[in-house]
Amino acid sequence: MSKAFTRESDDDGEDAPARPLGAELPAGARNYMTPAGAAGLRQEIERLSQVERPGLAATGDARALREVDRRIAFLGRRLEALEVVDPAGQPAGRALFGATVTVRDEGGAERGYRLVGVDEADPGRGDVSWLSPIAKALLGAQVGDVVVARSPRGDEELEVVQVSYAPAGRR
Repeated sequence: MSKAFTRESDDDGEDAPARPLGAELPAGARNYMTPAGAAGLRQEIERLSQVERPGLAATGDARALREVDRRIAFLGRRLEALEVVDPAGQPAGRALFGATVTVRDEGGAERGYRLVGVDEADPGRGDVSWLSPIAKALLGAQVGDVVVARSPRGDEELEVVQVSYAPAGRR
């Protein structure tokens, strides 16, 4: 069969492109995480460490074994750069790491963002990385401040209407 008619997943070659493991941190940056995010990182490393390597090797699934090992190495580097920041210790009233910030756009619609670590980000839930453009605009803001969020869609003025540090798992 012609190579043109095979799926990429059919190719188990050593030089097959590897899937990205996660967003890269800027050189020298600490991997800031909330306590819950740090616990999740450690749990994932533990879970991956429990993967049955002999079982994968016996089934001939070399690619899966390589992916598990790559992920463990990646997460190990993240753990080495880890710095846990407890939102409960942040000063009230100012949007800093771990804050949940409610903003109002020019049309009056409100939405919330929680400023978290790169590995904790889940934009669909409103959890944004402290390195994202929206988080950079919000960091340091207080209730009543108007910030400018820059995005590919253009600049957007947002008024900060609430800053809170809810316990993990609550918003």
